[in-house]
Amino acid sequence: MTKTTFENHSHHVNRSEIIDYQTYEDHRAEIRREIFETKKHRRIHLGENLTFLFENHETIKYQILEIMRAEKIARESAIQEELNTYNNFLGKSGELACVLLIEIEAESDRKPLLESWMGLEKCIYLLDRKNNKIFAQHDPTQVGDRRLSAVQYLKFVIKEPPVALGCTFDELAGEVELTKEQRNALAEDLAATLA
Repeated sequence: MTKTTFENHSHHVNRSEIIDYQTYEDHRAEIRREIFETKKHRRIHLGENLTFLFENHETIKYQILEIMRAEKIARESAIQEELNTYNNFLGKSGELACVLLIEIEAESDRKPLLESWMGLEKCIYLLDRKNNKIFAQHDPTQVGDRRLSAVQYLKFVIKEPPVALGCTFDELAGEVELTKEQRNALAEDLAATLA
């Protein structure tokens, strides 16, 4: 199995790219090494509590293969269901998609903080070169009546690659400038959505 297996063929993952879980198991170590490299510059930390994992074709393909392996999925309809679910995380043309992990170390703090941080999902933005803040779109089903989910799926409709990522929520406010490698990775992912 060569590196070209994980090259970007289109924005969304196609059924023809998904190998059966037994074949995947044979090549898993090599694929995991490749994906670790792919994810390295798509993982962005903002402060102590917020980690953003930007998704692309390769990372979503990897997640589908992993779930098939974990659950031993072989039925065609079940594979198609996973494809539909995970491809949805990629968003549409001109969108960057990410998973936001809200990390709270002390378990005793988790519930009260997730309650007090209600509204955080509306305060996350990417910054473009002209200093425009592009705020994230979020799935309202991820927010309960009283507290946030610690995992948020966000999408940004953005016309050009971002240069920074930030948050305007009082307790977690801040901004982080993207490294050259992060900017290049997200530029590549944005271009893939427009191809």
